[in-house]
Amino acid sequence: MPAMRTQLRRLARLAATRLDAGARALRRFARGAAAAERTLVIGGVRSGKSRHAERLLSRHHQVTYLAAGHQDPARLAALRSRLPAGWLVRELGDTSDLAAALHTATGPVLIECLGTWLGRVLDEVGARRAAEGWEYRLDERLLEFLQAWSQTRHPAVAVTNDVGSGMEPESATARLFRDVLGTLNTQVSAHADAVHLMVAGRVLELG
Repeated sequence: MPAMRTQLRRLARLAATRLDAGARALRRFARGAAAAERTLVIGGVRSGKSRHAERLLSRHHQVTYLAAGHQDPARLAALRSRLPAGWLVRELGDTSDLAAALHTATGPVLIECLGTWLGRVLDEVGARRAAEGWEYRLDERLLEFLQAWSQTRHPAVAVTNDVGSGMEPESATARLFRDVLGTLNTQVSAHADAVHLMVAGRVLELG
């Protein structure tokens, strides 16, 4: 078990390093592309980030709401009932569908949320069980999303969890999730036109 924890920590650092390098290349590629209004909304649990993200797109009559994480039927039904009539709630099958949905979007998009989406990605690529080659599959999935995010031509809002401000996670898998999500948040922020931090229902505009 200690050996596996050490390996997961090493691989988490490797994945973060590779993601940094890939995102730098994407930034160079995306320069000069037609810019869209992209906003990252980040905050802790129950900080009000989801409702704030919805308000940011409230002026649009038609919005595609990408339910990127696992959603139970009751929550999805409640979500559909409170959103405007023209908003379409779309569940994702495979996590690669997130990049495809951004590429094919014909109007504003709201992504809810990157934290739960990443949890699914880690399961799908075999990261939690340290399956052979998982770090390369993770790179591919994350860079696919970052490319789609950086190139979107429609208003897009992504909601994500703030990580790293609390206590050190006890398990290696929790530390892996924290490290990769922290790096992903940084790269999404680098390709965003604005970043809003939610604290106790209040908005701090970071730029």
